Amino acid sequence: MTAVLPSLVLALLCLLWAGAEVPVQPGFNAEKSAGTWHVAAVVSNCSVFLKMKDGMKSSIVTISFTPEGDLAMKLVWPLLDRCQKFELLFQQSGQAGHYMAAQEKRDLRVMETDYSHYAIVHELHQSGQEPSTALQLLTREQDTSPQLLQKFKELIPTVGLTKDMLAILPKSDQCTKAIS
Repeated sequence: MTAVLPSLVLALLCLLWAGAEVPVQPGFNAEKSAGTWHVAAVVSNCSVFLKMKDGMKSSIVTISFTPEGDLAMKLVWPLLDRCQKFELLFQQSGQAGHYMAAQEKRDLRVMETDYSHYAIVHELHQSGQEPSTALQLLTREQDTSPQLLQKFKELIPTVGLTKDMLAILPKSDQCTKAIS
């Protein structure tokens, strides 16, 4: 029993550290983050994303909140011949800016935002054998400043990703009508 206890304590400390390594925006205000955003850049170790990233375009995300405080996300991704729509619902985790989708095994954290220009969102997806991590730069307008892109790039290694996994998405108005 005495040999198991130190191992258990070490495992718990690792879990606490793993959960604490991705910060959440202090004083996150859900109401201010609602509305339309453009996905300007994404970095991920997801194998599907890595295969498709060079042909991707900026997509549109609409964020709203349920009366219970859960985050509802509608996404529209431009594909070659159509617009692909997705809807996700993330439940509150108890910490403002941290949401979870148990069904899809997703953990979403708003790391940083100024609400009016940009948001940096971290997502951990525990599907199948291979968990994936993604960091997204969301912007209110499709144009992204070099300074903001630089700030985003500096966060990449802090979440265990590399710059070769980065896609800076070109502007697209292909799916603007599909979002409504």
